[in-house]
Amino acid sequence: MPRDMDLLKSVFGFDDFRPGQAEIVDAVIAGENTLAIMPTGGGKSLCFQLPALVRGGVTVVISPLIALMRDQVRALQAAGVEAGALTSGNTEEENNAVFDALGEGRLKLLYMAPERLASGGTFNLLKRVGTSLIAVDEAHCVSQWGHDFRPDYLRIGDLKRALNVPLAAFTATADEETREEIVEKLFAGEPPTSFLRGFDRPNIHLAFAVKDSPRAQILDFADARRGQSGIVYTATRARTETLAKALRDAGHSAVHYHGGMMADDRRYVERQFQQEDGLIVVATIAFGMGIDKPDIRWVAHSDLPKSIESYYQEIGRAGRDGAPAETLTLFGPDDIRLRRTQIDEGLAPAERRGADHGRLNALLGLAEAHGCRRQQLLAYFGEASEPCGNCDLCDRPPELFDGTVDVMKALSAILRTDECFGSGHLIDILRGNKTEKMRERGHDALPTFGVGRDHDKRMWQAIFRQILGLDLVRPDPERHGALRITTKAHPVLRGEAEVQLRRDTLKATRRPAAKMMVSEEDAPLLSALKAKRRALAEAARAPAYVVFTDKTLIEMAERRPMTLDDMARIGGVGAKKLETYGQAFLEVIAGDAPDLHPVRRKLAGRASGGLYDQLQAAATELLRGEDGTGKYLTLTPGTLRQIAERKPMSIGDLARLSGMTEAKADRFGPTFFEILMEAE
Repeated sequence: MPRDMDLLKSVFGFDDFRPGQAEIVDAVIAGENTLAIMPTGGGKSLCFQLPALVRGGVTVVISPLIALMRDQVRALQAAGVEAGALTSGNTEEENNAVFDALGEGRLKLLYMAPERLASGGTFNLLKRVGTSLIAVDEAHCVSQWGHDFRPDYLRIGDLKRALNVPLAAFTATADEETREEIVEKLFAGEPPTSFLRGFDRPNIHLAFAVKDSPRAQILDFADARRGQSGIVYTATRARTETLAKALRDAGHSAVHYHGGMMADDRRYVERQFQQEDGLIVVATIAFGMGIDKPDIRWVAHSDLPKSIESYYQEIGRAGRDGAPAETLTLFGPDDIRLRRTQIDEGLAPAERRGADHGRLNALLGLAEAHGCRRQQLLAYFGEASEPCGNCDLCDRPPELFDGTVDVMKALSAILRTDECFGSGHLIDILRGNKTEKMRERGHDALPTFGVGRDHDKRMWQAIFRQILGLDLVRPDPERHGALRITTKAHPVLRGEAEVQLRRDTLKATRRPAAKMMVSEEDAPLLSALKAKRRALAEAARAPAYVVFTDKTLIEMAERRPMTLDDMARIGGVGAKKLETYGQAFLEVIAGDAPDLHPVRRKLAGRASGGLYDQLQAAATELLRGEDGTGKYLTLTPGTLRQIAERKPMSIGDLARLSGMTEAKADRFGPTFFEILMEAE
């Protein structure tokens, strides 16, 4: 019997490998650089743990969470394997035990978080103890395109090159873009031996529902599975606590979990969930990687996840034992808006934010799918499949109708407004609402004005949601969320393709929409302003409100100042803040707005600022006199500022100003006096 098969049975207790494991184990044992994409519950950890026992030296495992490391080390030690972890949560005795085992050559697997690689002593330690292999768990964390980016993962590639040892990387969810970045960052672009072992988890039932009293929907879902272990994911920390209490009030054993809790409290919940049957954890995504409980029977999302990768990673925690498991994901306009806002307020470059909007569109498309959800989900990851028979749409196919005409109306409104507006303004155009902004822009004269009066606002919102889910349009991060048409929409506009829409998800929900800080049209610009504020505040190491308050940013988003003079009239923008931050925020609103001379900037928002501009224009015209043949004479910005502020009304007064000569007073004086008199 080969040694790896012997260890598989004697150490791990398995008679045979799961499908796809053997080839990966062989490649890692052989010292090949390896990238393995395996479904959650597919046995990734065995693919580096077993080779570590066969190979000489120490295998260093880079893992993102202390809970995950502790669980794996505990399981290995229980199986008789010398393993240890160096984490920030270790006691001094635990660290000493690990160092002793390394010094004596006993330790086979050493776990550590990527942040430890920033320590100068880590490389020397790993070199001294004879590291022979680096294993990277949750390798998608290295990708800025992925859903759990961790900057310290970027150090792993340097560690591999410095130690000159093979590297094996593992993850469960990575689309093609993410896989390419993993190869670039971890393997220096040299293609590793890759294994794509399928993403399908056929035992998990997939289901989505439009929000309609979401708390009641979650309570009903949990009640039908009373006594089974489950996870409810929410978008906010506060909601974890309120929903956990609602579940307890309904007679369930439920606790909450989020990143704002004390570390000891989080660890207590993790241990409780591992050990207690039938417990429900209501959590943010902070409760994720490292949860290795095999019998989680259901996962529910009370809010739409942030991407299709996040969704699949999170539902993948159910049914890891292969037994049937169920999921439910709720979605509605409010949390779609929240996810858009989170993207727009991020500090990522426009290209990244655009891709993130595309990923959210893919998830929205899955929520609004017309046929088998598993087919659409696996297709996103590049895997073809037949209808699964284990999702809500296979159980009950949705009612579809030909929505081509409505979609063409929406696309036409986008094109006729130069792809510069979000759905709020576009819906006003389609419904013929003569708002003040509509009249100012002349959009009430467009051919598409009023062509959609047959639908109410909620119906059009749902149509736009489905258009986004079909990826016919995407928000443009460089235009503050304005919708732009994708190439997929061109055949529709040309009348060469029909568009089917779902009738059931067009129904209005009873739940009132959340009150927004600004109108839907201005919301993307407010997000962009907040992102700029965050960047400036972080650079200054100051709270965000020190830059500008929310109230000030809201006024900027609504009034959209186009010059520093306009900006100075916004409440909360004083002279100092205008000088320090004005230009940066103006560029967010108006694009590459020309910067003002520092002297002119000090006059922004004041009457003398307008005078300065007129005086400067006149001075430019008179550089060589009225006939254009005189001696070249100029005035400095400082001199122009004195004139604008002091308003001299005689040649003598003008000549006495700093920077002014009699010749300049004679040339510029008459014209300047006319300007100054008109300003009185």
